[in-house]
Amino acid sequence: MITAILLTLAGLVLLGWSADKFIGGAAAVAALLGISPTLIGLTIVAIGSSAPEMLVGVIAASEGAGDIVVGNVIGSNITNIALVLGCSALIAPLTTDNAILKREIPQLLLVTLLAAGLLVDGHLDQLDGTILFVGLAVFMIWLIRQGMQQSKSGKAPEVDMPDPMQPKQAWFWLVAGMILLPMGSKMLVSGAVDLARLAGLSELLIGLTIIAIGTSLPELAAAVSSARKGHGEMAIGAVVGSNIFNILAVLGIPGLISPSNVASEAIYRDLPAMVGLTLLLALFLMHGRHRQQLSRRQGALLLSLFIGYMTLLGFQSVS
Repeated sequence: MITAILLTLAGLVLLGWSADKFIGGAAAVAALLGISPTLIGLTIVAIGSSAPEMLVGVIAASEGAGDIVVGNVIGSNITNIALVLGCSALIAPLTTDNAILKREIPQLLLVTLLAAGLLVDGHLDQLDGTILFVGLAVFMIWLIRQGMQQSKSGKAPEVDMPDPMQPKQAWFWLVAGMILLPMGSKMLVSGAVDLARLAGLSELLIGLTIIAIGTSLPELAAAVSSARKGHGEMAIGAVVGSNIFNILAVLGIPGLISPSNVASEAIYRDLPAMVGLTLLLALFLMHGRHRQQLSRRQGALLLSLFIGYMTLLGFQSVS
C-alpha cells in the first residue's frame, strides 16, 4: 500500500513538473523558429496544458485500464470547471468578452454533448475514437487558421507566454520534457492501479479523483495566476480549451488503442455531472448584456458543487 501511494505521489509530482518544463521549452523553441506568439498560445501551450491527461491516457489504455482514462477525462473536466474556475473566481471575478462566448463556449458544449452521446451506450470503441480524433483535427485546423488571421490583422490577443529561454535551454527542456512526461505518467498510472486494487477501489474512482485532480494542477496554477493578474479571459479560455482537448484527444485514445466498456457509474453519475457543470458555466457566462463575468458568488457555488461531488464519491466508495 505504501509503495503504491509513494509511486502515485511521485508520478503526480514528476508529471506536473515535467509538463511545466515541456510547455516552456516547446513554446521557446517555437518562438526561436519564428512562430507567432498567438499560434504558440493557441496550439503548443493549449495542447501542453493537456499533456498530462494525454500521456496518462496512452499509458493507461496500453495497459488495458480504460476506466482510468474515462475517469480522468470526466474528472478533469469537472475539476477544471468547478475547482479551477471556482477558486479563480473567488480570488477575483473573472471578466471576459463576447469572443469566448461566440467561439469557444458553443464548441465546448458541442464537444461535451458529443462525448456523452458516444459513451451513453456503455462502449468506447474504435469508431468512437475515430470520430473524436476527426473532431480534434477539425478543431486544430480551426485554431491554426484563427491564429494566422489574428496575426495578419494585428489584433492578436495577449498570450500568457512562459518566460523566455536561451536556445540551448529551450531545446534541453523540450527533449527532457518528452522523456520525463512518459516516465511520470507511467509511475502515476502504475501506482494508481495498484492503489485501487489494494484498497478495493475501482479504477474509475481513482481516475475521477486522484488522477483527475493531479493532472488538472497545471490548469489550476495557470488560472489562479491569470485571475491574480486580472486576466479573467485567459483563465476561462485555458479551462475551456483544456476541456475540449481532453474530450477530443484524451478520450479518443482508449477507443483506438484498447476498446472497452464504460462503467455504468460513469454513464449515470459522472457524465451528467460533467454535462451539467458545462451547461451551468455557459449559463453563467451568457448572463449579461455586454462583458460577462464569473462572480465570486458563482465561483463559490462551483466550488461547493465540486466539494459535494467529491463527498458523494467518497460516500459511495465506502458503501
